[in-house]
Amino acid sequence: MVSLFLKKRNGTYILDKKEFGQRLRRILGFKPGRIVIYEMAFIHRSASHILPDGNRINNERLEYLGDAVLDTVLSEYLFSKFPDYDEGALTKIRSRLVNREILNQTAIKMGINTILVTQAGNNKASRHIYGDALEALTGAVFIDKGYRRARKFVVEQLLNKWLDLDQILETDNDYKSLLFEWSQRSKLPVIFSFSEEYDFEMKQSLFNATLTINGSPMGNGQGSSKKEAEQEASHQAWQMLSED
Repeated sequence: MVSLFLKKRNGTYILDKKEFGQRLRRILGFKPGRIVIYEMAFIHRSASHILPDGNRINNERLEYLGDAVLDTVLSEYLFSKFPDYDEGALTKIRSRLVNREILNQTAIKMGINTILVTQAGNNKASRHIYGDALEALTGAVFIDKGYRRARKFVVEQLLNKWLDLDQILETDNDYKSLLFEWSQRSKLPVIFSFSEEYDFEMKQSLFNATLTINGSPMGNGQGSSKKEAEQEASHQAWQMLSED
């Protein structure tokens, strides 16, 4: 898959900068400055540009930065919005907001899927690439405009426009936490075991998690991190327990 803002000329994809700029401005809600930073935010590792010196250009570093900025903005926002909540409650709410599935759905609503450059196939390793790009975009805003503008972007474009905070608060999708709370009440041990493989298409490691309860297999999960694999395995186990 390639992005819609790329045009093919003489067998090569080229960037339609005008179309990209227009779509980017609609997503951001303001006029960007250093466009090249935002272009980098929308290059997935599977479509990395290789420089003559061997360095790869993609959005991984911006994703790392954006993840930290997003956590900081949300922590500050929730701290002010819920003055009576303790640290544990605030952390739990923040975890729900930055849930990989929530971020991915939000990114698609914003239109990030229409301008992301990727060669990733339709597999488990690529299911959260739009949410990852949203984090990279947040990092790009921080570099381009600074923290105040990045905070405004997160609050106005994500929280106020695209995220339903009340609905998210009513839905507990941290299945691992739910499972361990059930385990403590039931006095039954929950154990995760892991294996790792390499996805050559995505050029990254994939983790497989197997969850057992009292020695019986109850769930399997796969993801780009152990945490993601644990959540999927926990979701399967929670669904099985809920059916009993």
